Amino acid sequence: MDTAYVLINCELGKEEEIIENLKHIDAVKEIHGTFGAYDIIAKVEHDQKNKLRETIIWNIRRIEYVRSTLTLMGIEGQN
Repeated sequence: MDTAYVLINCELGKEEEIIENLKHIDAVKEIHGTFGAYDIIAKVEHDQKNKLRETIIWNIRRIEYVRSTLTLMGIEGQN
């Protein structure tokens, strides 16, 4: 299983709307609002690395009011 953590910056006041959208993406396993440089962190898992990337690019990054993302991919064998 491949894992990525997606750090999300969004427009002010749109955090809950984005979290609600993330809940409808099957590969998103955890979502947390955060304080600091990023507004939301999402844990994304998929058994195929290319499907994981597609989920991030085509589903998460295109959610309305998402300004930017930073994706941290897990290192295979270091879990």
